[in-house]
Amino acid sequence: MRKLIWSLMVIALFTVSCSDSPQFSIRGSISNAEGQYLYLDELGVDSSMKIDSFLLGNNGEFEFEGNVSFPTFYLLKLNERNFVTLLVDSTEQVEVYGDAANFSRDYKVSGSEGSAQVQELNSRLVSTKHQLDSIESLQISFRSEIRYASDQIRWEEEYDKIKEDQIEYSTNFVKSHPFSMSNVLALYQKFDDDNYVVQDLLSLKTAATALNTFYPESEHVEALYNNTILLMQQERNLAVQQVVKEYGLNSPDIVLPNVDGEDVALSSLRGKYVLVQFWSAADKGSRYLNPVLVELYEKYHSKGFEIYQVSIDTNRYDWVDAIDADGLNWINVGDMQGSNIALMSYNVQSIPYNYLLDPEGNILAKSLVGSALNQALGQYVK
Repeated sequence: MRKLIWSLMVIALFTVSCSDSPQFSIRGSISNAEGQYLYLDELGVDSSMKIDSFLLGNNGEFEFEGNVSFPTFYLLKLNERNFVTLLVDSTEQVEVYGDAANFSRDYKVSGSEGSAQVQELNSRLVSTKHQLDSIESLQISFRSEIRYASDQIRWEEEYDKIKEDQIEYSTNFVKSHPFSMSNVLALYQKFDDDNYVVQDLLSLKTAATALNTFYPESEHVEALYNNTILLMQQERNLAVQQVVKEYGLNSPDIVLPNVDGEDVALSSLRGKYVLVQFWSAADKGSRYLNPVLVELYEKYHSKGFEIYQVSIDTNRYDWVDAIDADGLNWINVGDMQGSNIALMSYNVQSIPYNYLLDPEGNILAKSLVGSALNQALGQYVK
């Protein structure tokens, strides 16, 4: 009897907990849509997934319910070309009203701050694009007119001003709503296929970091965060490539631990010719090159030559074992996490790879192998 009572209590508690879980609702009406289906799709990063559908009656009223643990993007759509985007949080009671004829362009939404922000962002960009399209149409229509040249200058100025206003609006929106998921939409909006509206990398980085702190489980936030990291790496690589091209500029510094766990800075070797060699104990090409480096090190070390070898390994045992096995008696460093910062600083895309630095730390040459490395050392290290 006690077991039965206990089982009933567990069932009752489970039922109550389920009924008390946060639940959102999306309700409203769409006029002139009798007999049509209204679909609720969850919007993913690369695709959307059907969640529910509702057959609209003569009054056009509908209602959807669901559960989410963080703000989620949904499409409320009549068909593939007539839909609105919503951003719904866990307990929001969203209301949407519109007409089937222009549902995607003119609808009213309430009860959801995120959905209102999405509508604001989309409406503003649509208006901007219409203005830009109008100017482009004028340029085409009046191309044969006598005053076209002077009008063209004015139209281009207007065109640029409209774009600048949109960029300023969107950038300020992102800065003003650092923890809103609507920023995901703001940061991915484009003027066209090749040009994002928000072009400020700092704003992108700030928003991605803030959203990743609050909503790390969101696939949209994860994609935004990873894309931001990639963009930052690309920007840094472009800057480093420019530095590398400009021989005579100092090389970026590297500070990494050696096999004893002591940090060794590349800059501490100023006054010597240094070969910065990127390698891995697990890479056959690196291991094949090591005997050549050993021979050259013995030949030139006494003349002021040093090797600063940066490991991209993640297995400390393999790294230390390779150093001993190959007889690498120079400076070997690595954080056992891939030494990614050092790789990015020198724009290293493959290993083995190296840079030869002069005593002031300036880059003399790069990607030296075999006889080319021997010739370079014979030219500089005397």
